[in-house]
Amino acid sequence: MFNLTLLALLLIALVLLVYQIRLSRKFGAKLNQLMNNEKQTRKNSRELKISTREDYRQSEFYAQLLHLLNLDAPIPPTRGWAASPDVLLTLVESARSSEVRTIVDLGSGVSTLVLAKSAPHARVISIDNSGEYAAKTRQLLDNHKVTNVDLRVAPLTPHTSGVTWYETSALSNLAEIDLLFIDGPPATEDGQARHPALAELVKKLSSRAIVVLDDAGRDGEKELAQKFAAAMPNHVLEFLSHEKGTAVIRPK
Repeated sequence: MFNLTLLALLLIALVLLVYQIRLSRKFGAKLNQLMNNEKQTRKNSRELKISTREDYRQSEFYAQLLHLLNLDAPIPPTRGWAASPDVLLTLVESARSSEVRTIVDLGSGVSTLVLAKSAPHARVISIDNSGEYAAKTRQLLDNHKVTNVDLRVAPLTPHTSGVTWYETSALSNLAEIDLLFIDGPPATEDGQARHPALAELVKKLSSRAIVVLDDAGRDGEKELAQKFAAAMPNHVLEFLSHEKGTAVIRPK
């Protein structure tokens, strides 16, 4: 009788132990989930603060841009694929910092308008691979009564470097470029997509030229900026902490 009672107690203890283990596992899983949720909440909060701070910075740059250019017609959004207000403000500063006569803009859009308005006595040559997008830029320029832009469509074709780049005949007559802005062609997949600009344009730059590269937060554009700087020994390279990263190469 004693043995049966002991066996029953042992079975009850075993059942309770199994139950306790399962309960502990469930509690642990719930606790981990709560901790993960808390970590995710903190992460989301940090990301929101960073995003809010960046949006505020861009609104400051945008307000300055509108004031300096004294625009009297609407402009497209400066978000997404378009150049951000911070780099556009850098273009204003660069175009006004010296007597620029020839400006080349790789990738037409709001940047073309900003450059043309910042240096009304300069000639702006804007290159775009898309006829459709170039037409939108032309309409933008017409709306603002801008007449100092030579807008050229240069389809993407195979380049000797191994990537596709603008049809080089569209740039054959360029010389003594005082300001070069590189924001094209699109380089979302190929980090080397904009690199032919070095081989095709570095010898066409004037001695006082300024080169500005957008998207310098990406490895491909950062590498291109460093190559331009190496080819221009009398210049200095600066990386600006802009939304997408900006590289500026100026005379020393």
